Amino acid sequence: MKKFTVSLLLGLLCITLVKANDPAYLDAMKKQIDSMNSVSSIEDVQKSKNGFLRIAEAKPSEWLPLYYAAFTQTNAAFRFDVDKDAYLDEALAIIKKAKSLDPNNSEITALHGFIIMGKLSVDPASRGQELSPQAMQLFSKAIQLNKQNPRATTLMGQMELGMSQFFGTGPEKACGMGRIALDLFEKEQALISEDYILPTWGKNQAEELTSACK
Repeated sequence: MKKFTVSLLLGLLCITLVKANDPAYLDAMKKQIDSMNSVSSIEDVQKSKNGFLRIAEAKPSEWLPLYYAAFTQTNAAFRFDVDKDAYLDEALAIIKKAKSLDPNNSEITALHGFIIMGKLSVDPASRGQELSPQAMQLFSKAIQLNKQNPRATTLMGQMELGMSQFFGTGPEKACGMGRIALDLFEKEQALISEDYILPTWGKNQAEELTSACK
C-alpha cells in the first residue's frame, strides 16, 4: 500500500511538472518560430532546425517541434544553394518521426507530400513517374484528414497545375483549388492569436497559384 501511495504521488508530481512546463514549451516554440521566419543564411537554417530538435528532445510526445525542424530543412532546399537531395532526405527522416507520434495528422501528411514534391523537382524527368503519385496521394490524404487545412489544398493545387502544364490541359482544377485555399487561409487568420504556434505558412503559394489563372 505504501509503495502504491508513493508511486501515485510520483505520478501526480510528474503530471504537475509537465503542466507547469507547458508555458515554457509555448515560449520556446514562439521564439523558435520567430527565428525560423527570419532566417537569411544556411547557418541560420541550421541553428533554427537544431533549436526545434532540442525542443523535440525535451518534449518527446510533441509532434510540432519535429514538424518545424522538417519544414525549416525543406525550405532551405528550395531557398539556398545546397545539396537539395541531402537536405530533403533529412527533412523526410524528421517528418517520419513526427508521423510516428501522430499518424493521422493533416499538417504532417501535407508536409510529407511537400518534401516528396521537393524531391521530384530535383529531377522531374526521371522521378516523375514514381514520386508524382506519392505526392498526390499524400496531399489527398491530408485534405481528407482536415478539409480546412489550406496548406494541403494549396499543395495539391500546385501539383495539379504542374500536371496540367505537363500534359497540356487546362489549369481550371488547379485554379479552383487555389481559390478554395485562399478562402481557407482567411478563415485560419481569424484563429491566429499571440500564442498560436500551429502552422500558418502557404498563403503566398496559394496567391501564386491563383495568379496563374489571370
